Amino acid sequence: MSKYKNNVALLVHACDSYEFLYKGFDYTFSENWDFEIPCNYYFATEEKTADVNGFANIKSGKGEWADRLVTLLSNINEEYVLYFQEDMWLSKPVNSKFFTTLFEQAIENDWQQVKLHSSNVYKTKETTNFIEGFNIAEIDNEASLFLMSHQITLWKKDFLLAQLYKKEHPWRNERKGTRRLKKLNPLILHIDCFAENGAEENNKNKNPFERSEYYAVSFNSTLNHNAIRFIEILRSGSQPQKDYAAKLLNHYDNNLTHDGKERPKKEDLFKKLKTYLWKKNS
Repeated sequence: MSKYKNNVALLVHACDSYEFLYKGFDYTFSENWDFEIPCNYYFATEEKTADVNGFANIKSGKGEWADRLVTLLSNINEEYVLYFQEDMWLSKPVNSKFFTTLFEQAIENDWQQVKLHSSNVYKTKETTNFIEGFNIAEIDNEASLFLMSHQITLWKKDFLLAQLYKKEHPWRNERKGTRRLKKLNPLILHIDCFAENGAEENNKNKNPFERSEYYAVSFNSTLNHNAIRFIEILRSGSQPQKDYAAKLLNHYDNNLTHDGKERPKKEDLFKKLKTYLWKKNS
């Protein structure tokens, strides 16, 4: 067992209203992850109980996004956090040797933030360091967007905590957090481990072995088009997977929110004004 195991937490930060996605995360993660990778596994909900293969369920209680994450981070002992969310579904296997080496180097070199997802919002600078064929590139902070993001990233826990301001919802945290990081201008590293939504590699790699991939399946509390690829895969699985695929398809076809509700239809301004005048005069 690696001496670094108790220094790294893989944290899936979930919200209770997305409970419908937990099973899909479980299926796709279990299919593509290697649980021999030396870290501790936490699936974090608010108040609901989640039974996800290989994970301990921890709870934050209710509250704004940043406040809930602060509570979670303050109650785990690990020095580093590999951050996931429940709507990020793996579609290709991971390389366990890569993660073992990554954790060792991050701890030995006191790395603060290592982005592990390829995206065209990042501009990077090549270095002479590699892990399993992946270049450990440096982010060009001035030229890049979303220095603060909630995609798959290895964080030093204390550094992540410092980026979380009270009562920030996730979009504000990414927006304002990026401005704060640009001002701070820390060393942020980038590795093309995961293709985010099929993105091309950012860096000059050396034919890396087993580059993984994930797709974000949720947008505005409903399934997006990325869910279709997983519905097709699950249809060929076990009976519980087939049943879940049918539920996913029903949500997707009917544009249902993750809690099974119809999305409210937006009234136009003219209709709202008519309703207001009618109520006022009746």
